[in-house]
Amino acid sequence: MSTVERATEASANGAGSAGEITVINPATGAVIGTLPNMGAEQVAELVSKARAAQPAWDALGFKGRARVMLNMRAWVMENRERVISTLIEESGKTYEDALLQELLYTSDSLGFWAKKAEKYLGDERIRPHSPMLLGKKLVVRYRPMGVVGVIGPWNYPLVNNFGDAIPALMAGNAVVLKPSSVTPYSSLLMAEGMRASGCPEDVFSIACGSGGAGGALVDTCDMIMFTGSTETGRKIAEQAAKRLIPAALELGGKDPMIVLDDADLERAANAAITYGLSNSGQTCISVERVYAHEKIYDEFVEKVGEKARDLRQGVPGEAGSVDVGAITFDEQVDVIEKHVTDAREKGARILAGGSRGDGPGQFFQPTVLADVDHSMLIMTEETFGPTLPIMKVSDADEAVRLANDSPYGLDSSVWSKDVRRGEQVARQVQAGATCVNDALVNYLALEQPFGGVKESGLGARHGAKGIQKYCRTHSILVTRFGMKRDPNFLPYKKSRTKLLERLLVLQFGRGARKSSD
Repeated sequence: MSTVERATEASANGAGSAGEITVINPATGAVIGTLPNMGAEQVAELVSKARAAQPAWDALGFKGRARVMLNMRAWVMENRERVISTLIEESGKTYEDALLQELLYTSDSLGFWAKKAEKYLGDERIRPHSPMLLGKKLVVRYRPMGVVGVIGPWNYPLVNNFGDAIPALMAGNAVVLKPSSVTPYSSLLMAEGMRASGCPEDVFSIACGSGGAGGALVDTCDMIMFTGSTETGRKIAEQAAKRLIPAALELGGKDPMIVLDDADLERAANAAITYGLSNSGQTCISVERVYAHEKIYDEFVEKVGEKARDLRQGVPGEAGSVDVGAITFDEQVDVIEKHVTDAREKGARILAGGSRGDGPGQFFQPTVLADVDHSMLIMTEETFGPTLPIMKVSDADEAVRLANDSPYGLDSSVWSKDVRRGEQVARQVQAGATCVNDALVNYLALEQPFGGVKESGLGARHGAKGIQKYCRTHSILVTRFGMKRDPNFLPYKKSRTKLLERLLVLQFGRGARKSSD
């Protein structure tokens, strides 16, 4: 049994018999359907087929692969109602969460990588610095890894599943995607769309299964892209290291929001509500903890609490019907309740929500907490739910110190009407990314690398780094005008060696120049 498999525990949603997975609508408790639970041999067969199909896919070139991606973008738009309804049913998202987060990112990503892949992966000409390399041509090529295994999470069945497959495919790799056993249907729908868009058989396939399927991918693929918990990420990194294959990891987060004394409180409060509670707070880069300056603390807390109490929560349906949906993974409700209870018992004030929702579905009320501190789990551990804990701080220095007092470092935000001051504070935050007067939307900046520091992961999505990670580099040196015998060729001669030695001294014998001060 792989380390990944041991780290995965069965739950009501995504569990079943050894040979099948049962998928449940988290908002209603109704069974959506069952799927085969692939074992290691079946996953290995998918990888074998992908490896056989990959060379022809690579041979299509960037333009040929781009046509498939652009066709897929059109297919997603044409079939958006199917995609949205599938997302709502298997994850409990609201219509808007499915449309404005999942579909927007996926469609934009398909077009972006179709356009930019060739630019980011084209041959790079390098100018040599050494006199020994005069007249020589240096080129760096980017070649696909082969078969990339993508292991995705349940909170974003498109963005962090199929979304990671897109640049890997555009780089010329075949991809085997293992979605969460909690939310597999949207990935299967993407595979249907890719076939309809002209993607060759076996180039993009889905491995539906529990943790054992993920472990089998790590054991057979040429590179792994994983999004999920830090605990499981460590195990995947260890397993990949034994095979000496690269693994890119986006892991946990506890993203801070720093509200300075000169912030636009109305905008900041609206953003805290939106980017802390949308998708029921089940976003790695959502606002998970807030540090508000003591001068504006009371006003800010009042605004956020009032806005949270006005939110509508319930079974997602048509557009505009509810604001906050269900908790996708049933065990996560227990974590959220534990954190809120711990905070309440240690003196936090509950300004909105604070309890599980009523009914058969998996809900937790949109919750705002005041008077919190770092003795509380809700300020130090990843809650991953619709909670907004707000802590009072005396100044910007204290806010930065507390924001950095975390094992995580994924996203973050700073709020100030003085943009220059806001950026100065942002530069002190230990995170892979920081927004000033905004949050979370930086994930849409596909030109800019996005990745975590500390225990939030390794590697990056987006930008040149986000597609180059799916490639091996191949460096080529071409000697265009070579002599019959270079000065360093054997056999050695004393006179020639001494001449080379004098040239070395002339080139490297000078120290640092003295300052004129």
